[in-house]
Amino acid sequence: MATRDLSRPAPRGLAPAAERQVGRIVGGLARGLAMLGGLALSALVLMTIASILGRSLIGFGLRPIPGDFELVEMGCAFAVFAFLPWCQYRRGHVTVDLLVQPLGRRWLAGAALIGNLVMTLAAGLLAWQLGLGLEDKLRYQETTFILLMPVWWGYAAGLLGAGLFVLVAAFTVWRSLNELLQDGEPEHAADEAGG
Repeated sequence: MATRDLSRPAPRGLAPAAERQVGRIVGGLARGLAMLGGLALSALVLMTIASILGRSLIGFGLRPIPGDFELVEMGCAFAVFAFLPWCQYRRGHVTVDLLVQPLGRRWLAGAALIGNLVMTLAAGLLAWQLGLGLEDKLRYQETTFILLMPVWWGYAAGLLGAGLFVLVAAFTVWRSLNELLQDGEPEHAADEAGG
């Protein structure tokens, strides 16, 4: 039977040990998706450079990449949604701490909790609307003009990121609640988020 060290108070909060475990998993997923988004964006940059060179050097037998703007549209949409979960996990969204900063860490944690609740609702609304758009594009089988790619592919890729954004935002509510119940938001909260 394990005994607890009575000289050290038990951590306060809503299952803080489980929150740390879930945080590692959610953070790993968010980081992996952000890396995938970065790779997609890098590939789009290289493709755009190749296409521009192809346009510039038509006289030398080169050509632009057909449908380059369609690929950029879909790829950038995926990249944006791929970065949102990591940004939320790392506390990277813009906050205005001007009013609560002088009041201390506990007030900052309370403001973060409210902000994360609002962000979770916004992420849920975004994912829901993206899901409705995906449903519509699947129903009508719309394709891009040049490459004839199904438009729903871009929606599906974006929905992957939006779904993870909802999950990460819900996790940050839990994390903020525990910080509020403990000693407030850590001084270097982004560094402690891992990465």
